[in-house]
Amino acid sequence: MSQTAANSLTVPAPGTYTIDSGRSTVTFRTRHAFGLGGVDGAFSVLTGQIRVAAEATESGATAVIDADSFTTGNDSRDKVVRSDKYLATAAHPCISFTFDAVRESQGTYTLHGELTVRATTQPVELSIEQSESGPEGIRFRATTKIDRYAFGITADKGMTARYLTLNLDIVASPA
Repeated sequence: MSQTAANSLTVPAPGTYTIDSGRSTVTFRTRHAFGLGGVDGAFSVLTGQIRVAAEATESGATAVIDADSFTTGNDSRDKVVRSDKYLATAAHPCISFTFDAVRESQGTYTLHGELTVRATTQPVELSIEQSESGPEGIRFRATTKIDRYAFGITADKGMTARYLTLNLDIVASPA
């Protein structure tokens, strides 16, 4: 295991790690009401794996998120977002991330891969902001900005923000 000086990221020992769905979260922040109000929410992680290669840039990962777990604490809003108007969770119960490239630049790591929402797949980059490694496994915190229009989710353009900032807090144990 090594440490990068620029932002104190710990590169975990090579191996395969299974994501702990009970300790991993995906949260988001967006705006509503013509950009005047902030909305925070979360999704549950169902499953996933992280493969750490001896050369960190050759690592990869997959994660499956429960689309129906979307919650903001407002039941009416959550029901609308789960409906066909937005996520269509009855037809598309999962959101998936797949990463097959890790880029390093001056001690900063970025995951490059694909995000699939409502059967639409788009490229995505996640910036790793923090990583930890210990005897019980690994933990990564990463962030990205998502354009919902790129996934065909264009309802309520004036009332619902186009972009969401996703924050992933992923905990995984050796497989």
